[in-house]
Amino acid sequence: MSLHITTPFGRRSLTAAQFHAQAQAAGCPNETTVNKWSVFRDLAAARSALGLSDRALAVLDALLTFHPETTLSPGEGCELVVFPSNTALALRAHGMAEASLRRHLAALVEAGIVIRRDSPNGKRYVRRGQTGAVTQAFGFDLSPLVARACEFAVLAEAIREAARTLRVAREQVTLLRRDCAKLILALEEVEGGTTSAGLLRSRYRAILDSLPRSPSSDALSAAAAGLADLRADLSKLLSAHWETAESSGNAAQNDRHNQNSNPESPDYEKATGEEEKKAVAAGPIIDRPAVDAARVRATYPLGFVLDACPDIQAYARGEIRTWNELISVADLARAAMGISPHAWREARTEMGEDVAAITVAAILQRVERISSPGGYLRSLVERKKAGRYSLGPVLQALNRAKLGSLAVRQ
Repeated sequence: MSLHITTPFGRRSLTAAQFHAQAQAAGCPNETTVNKWSVFRDLAAARSALGLSDRALAVLDALLTFHPETTLSPGEGCELVVFPSNTALALRAHGMAEASLRRHLAALVEAGIVIRRDSPNGKRYVRRGQTGAVTQAFGFDLSPLVARACEFAVLAEAIREAARTLRVAREQVTLLRRDCAKLILALEEVEGGTTSAGLLRSRYRAILDSLPRSPSSDALSAAAAGLADLRADLSKLLSAHWETAESSGNAAQNDRHNQNSNPESPDYEKATGEEEKKAVAAGPIIDRPAVDAARVRATYPLGFVLDACPDIQAYARGEIRTWNELISVADLARAAMGISPHAWREARTEMGEDVAAITVAAILQRVERISSPGGYLRSLVERKKAGRYSLGPVLQALNRAKLGSLAVRQ
């Protein structure tokens, strides 16, 4: 197949880009057909890679409107040559100045998007035969759009994918920034602005400062990885702080609530004063960590405890016969009441296993009048540490309540 290269009119010189565009258009198969607006959308997406401005695309859009068909196909002859005057083209390009129009047309030619088919005098026109068919046309040839359609589509898809990747990376960094910022604030409130919170905030700032003004997807991915690690570290610290602070915070809140709210204060909460003094004189008060278990069991026999706290029996498979069985059943009951394992371990450590089990049984006996069994147990542990907790008044109050209910039934 022979290759016919046309040269521009006047002082314009033939460039390598123009030569390659004509050669590529000449090699395009005649049966190739593309949608001109699909190609235009691909060009719009890939314009930065092709070195085209938005104004150049506006001129190309105007040129495409002069082709009557939606599809473009090389065919035979001059079907893809459009020949509008500068005045008509400027009008369709929304009144673009003629100097700007010429500059952007030259950019489209140099980018290999269109081919300039100049007449002997440089004018754009068409010659038709006797049948009205176009026999010769001078203007701008759109055949490179057909020949390079696949190239433009691949380039546009790569650019769209890069844009999607960048957008996802930006969204990920934005979410991680929000999480880290709020976690740092929460940690500062919990710790009261200690060194660890300050160090983590400095680490957060260093990650953000490493990002350039217009970060790439790789830079955003690296920042996202650093922020994800920081978020994990902050979550671990906050989890540890809140788990530790839960006991003291909830206990203090529940203790204040029980003191100020009469309907939720168990009867044994009021057993103080002379009654407690009598209990001290009558037997040992459980207010020391190293209390002797034998003395507890001797002072408060298992039958006496079960008689005062009968509801604990519902959590046992059979009848509770030993202190070890009472401790195991109390562990089941505390879980049912929502008392955390941490609060249960602390009670057993500070009170002793027997006293902790009796205390849980007593709480179960009045659970409907206690807003937070876990918080209430912690408040009793704090009272034990202060030397203000005794089993005697607790069990006596429960027994009195039981006798009172029996009297009402009779």
